Amino acid sequence: MPEANPAALSDDDLLDRYQRAAFGYFLENVNPDNGLVADTSRPNSPASIAVVGFALSCYPIGVERGWMTRAAAAELTLAALRFFSASPQNGGDNVTGHKGFYYHFLDMRTGLRVWRCELSMVDTALLMAGILVAGAYFSGGDEGEAEIRQLAEALYRRVDWRWAQGSSPTLRQGWKPKSGFLHYGWEGYNEATILYVLSMASPDSPTSDDSYEAWTATYQWENIYGHDVLYGGPLFMHQFSHAWIDFAGIRDAFMREKNSDYFENSRRATYLHRDYARHNPYGFDGYGENLWGLSAGDGPGGFRASVERRRHRFSGYAARGAPFGPDDGTIAPWSYPASLPFAPDICLAAMRHLGERYPQVMDNFRLPSGFNPTLANRRKFGRDGWVSEGHYGLDQGIVVMMIENHRSRLIWELMRSNPHIRRGLGKAGFTGGWLAQPAGSTSGAYDGA
Repeated sequence: MPEANPAALSDDDLLDRYQRAAFGYFLENVNPDNGLVADTSRPNSPASIAVVGFALSCYPIGVERGWMTRAAAAELTLAALRFFSASPQNGGDNVTGHKGFYYHFLDMRTGLRVWRCELSMVDTALLMAGILVAGAYFSGGDEGEAEIRQLAEALYRRVDWRWAQGSSPTLRQGWKPKSGFLHYGWEGYNEATILYVLSMASPDSPTSDDSYEAWTATYQWENIYGHDVLYGGPLFMHQFSHAWIDFAGIRDAFMREKNSDYFENSRRATYLHRDYARHNPYGFDGYGENLWGLSAGDGPGGFRASVERRRHRFSGYAARGAPFGPDDGTIAPWSYPASLPFAPDICLAAMRHLGERYPQVMDNFRLPSGFNPTLANRRKFGRDGWVSEGHYGLDQGIVVMMIENHRSRLIWELMRSNPHIRRGLGKAGFTGGWLAQPAGSTSGAYDGA
């Protein structure tokens, strides 16, 4: 796609450019033999199981937008599902997974565990969410699409969610072969809502009925800059589960008490980030009305430097958040399209400002993991400041999905039709809104027609 002046594009054309650029990541960084997708575009990056979940969710979008054929999408989807179905599962070191869960990072070629990483519960949930999207979308009668549906159901049902609780009412964050469960669980609101919905919905090995309530008991409700908000510092916490589930108008017990819902909460969190940038308590360059957004992402590295006569620590990859930090002046520009459904006016304004004021951060409309304008013209950095090298699959996936949910609601409608999603939300205590309607009254599965 040729370069274009963002200022000359309509809103729809601008979104199309950003979305298609992000979608291209998956076609460029997939192993077609096993469907695994690299965590980043950097050389020798392993696969991330969460990125595969995003990829499986993005292929239907690519088909509907005309960026790939349905047959090509089905082929890549089948490669991934067949791989995970046949991959080695046991309690050893040199495997792909255990108890239906998968290791966070896998070798792109062999699909075996790398970096001595953990068996990840939330990343497995993100993978399973993508697998269920595939099962809902590929509803055709041919053998390939029928196999996708069969494998999607089998892979989801194989996960032993109850085992992942250990001896706790809440789910553990991870497990390793030699040391067992990691010594920490979920505390406070974050991206794990999709994990609890899928785990409670399992027909065969669900988590205990009190697991979701035990997690919500750790929530932190705050009033910040005049916003009553369920706090989660980085923006990705307010975005990831929402990529698959439309939380507008449905409420659990916690949100009924607060007279809110999680969609509204994400809207408030988005405005909170903008307000934090307006306040700019540390005096970082560029922060303001149209440059905001702290999230998990790449950073300029571990060193200290002075800003406004105060010493600051600059980090590498980190989960940055507002207003309680950490914050080192590193912006996550992909958080604008990822929050688009919640606050379209301020997100579009920020996307336009980025293209006009900081065009150097974009690779033909593909957004980097992070950039830091405060470091402009400093030693080791050029006149444009620091910009992340390469791209991250999680960032690109959430961009594709949330732009699409804003434009057509495709993923939300597909997941509304999934009985596991409805059952999990019901067991977690969600009521009202679209859950009060029969499943057939939503748009249902897409057939590509």
